[in-house]
Amino acid sequence: MNSNTKHYGLGTAISMIVGILIGSGIFFKADDILGFTGGNVGLSVLVFCIGAFCVIFGNITLSQLAARSDRRGGVLAYFEEFISEPAAAGFGWFQIFAYYPSISVVVSWVAGIYTTMLFGLNPTLELQTLIALGYLIFFFTLNYFSLKLGGRFQNISTIMKLIPLIGIGLIGIFWKAPVPVTSETLVVPLSQVGWGFLAALPATAFSFDGWVVATSITHEVKDAKRNMPIALTIGPLLVLVVYLAYFLGMVAIVGPKYILEHRDNTIYQIGQILFGEQGGTLILSFILIAVLGVVNGLVLGVLRMPQAMALKGMLPKSERIKVINEKTQLSPSAAKLSILVSLSWLLIHYLTQKFGFLSGGDISEIAIVFSYITYISLYLKVFKLSKNKVVPLLGILGSLIIVGGGIISNPTFVPLFLLACSIIFYCGYAYMKKAQTIK
Repeated sequence: MNSNTKHYGLGTAISMIVGILIGSGIFFKADDILGFTGGNVGLSVLVFCIGAFCVIFGNITLSQLAARSDRRGGVLAYFEEFISEPAAAGFGWFQIFAYYPSISVVVSWVAGIYTTMLFGLNPTLELQTLIALGYLIFFFTLNYFSLKLGGRFQNISTIMKLIPLIGIGLIGIFWKAPVPVTSETLVVPLSQVGWGFLAALPATAFSFDGWVVATSITHEVKDAKRNMPIALTIGPLLVLVVYLAYFLGMVAIVGPKYILEHRDNTIYQIGQILFGEQGGTLILSFILIAVLGVVNGLVLGVLRMPQAMALKGMLPKSERIKVINEKTQLSPSAAKLSILVSLSWLLIHYLTQKFGFLSGGDISEIAIVFSYITYISLYLKVFKLSKNKVVPLLGILGSLIIVGGGIISNPTFVPLFLLACSIIFYCGYAYMKKAQTIK
C-alpha cells in the first residue's frame, strides 16, 4: 500500500482518536481531582472541561504541523523539521529518560494497588511497588520476545476499559438509592479551595494523556484539512462525555464524601453495592486488565524510542543501539537501556511516595506537565506559520494553565522535578549540537 494513501474517513478518524485518548488514568485520578477541588463536584467537572479544552486546541494546533510535513514520528518529527535537530534530540531524551519510564512506572504501581485489592493482600507501598516491578519485567519480556502477543493483549484491554466506564455512567443516570453513610473524618475535607482547584489539572492531564499520538494519523485521513480539525474536536469531546459520565455515575451512587474517604478503593465498593459480594472483584478485574493494557502500550513505546533515536544518531553509542535482533526485530541494547531507566524511576517513585514529597501527586504528572512546556515551542511555530492565530494562542493558553496547575499542586518539589526534566532536555540538545559540529 502506498504510504500516502488516504484511507481513513471522518468517522474512522474520530473512533481512532477516542481509542487513543481513553486511558486508565480516569480510574485512579478521579478521586485525586475531587480531592484537589475540596470535594466540589461542579469544580471537578470544570477541571475535566479545562483538560478537554487543552487537548482539543493542542491537537488542532499540532495537526497543522502534521499537514505541512511528510515525515512520520509525531512530535519528535515536528521538532526535527520545524524547530531543529538538537531540539528534537532534547525532546527525545526527555521521552526516553523521563516521560515514558515515569508514566510506565506509575501505571504499573497502580496495577499493583488494584492487584492487592483484588486478592485481598496487605496494601503496603512496598508490596505494591514489588508487584509493579513484576509487571514491568513481565511486559518488557513479553513485548521484546513476542510482538504478536503484546498486540493482542492491547486489543483486549482496550475493550475492557470501556465496560466499567460506560457501565457506571449508565447506572448512575438511573440510580435512586441514597448514598452510603461515611465516617466523620475524611482524608480531604470538603471546603472552599479558591484557585487551588487548578492543582487538579495535572491529574486531569494524565487522564487525557496520549493525545499527541492522535495527530500522527493526519497523513492517512481523507480531506485532512477539513476532517482532522473536526475529528480532533469531536474525539476529545466524546472522551470528555465518557469521563464525566463515569465520574458523575460514581458520585450519584456513593457521593463525593464516600469517594474522598475510600479513594482508589471506591470502585471496588461500588462493585459490591451494585452486584453483591463478587461485584467488586468483577469490576476490579476489568480495571486491572485495562490498567495493564496501558502498561503494555507504554512499554511498547519505551522499547522502541531509543532505537528510533539511535537511527538518527541522537544518542551516544547509536551504532550499537540501532543494531536489531533478527528474531525479535528489536534492539537488545535499547531494551537494556529502557529497563534500567524504568527501574531507576521505580525507585524514585517509591521514595517520593514513601516520604510524601509530591503531596498526593506522583512523578508521572510532572513529566506530563513538562511535556506541555515543550509543546509551547511548537505552538509558537504554528502561530508564525498560520493565518489563523486564535487556535495556537488557545493551545499556548492551555499549556500555561496545565503548567500553572502543576506548580500550584506542590510549589516546592514540582519546580525541582521540572528543573530535572529541563536538564535532561538540555543534555539531549547539547549532545546533538556537539554531534553536528563534529560532522
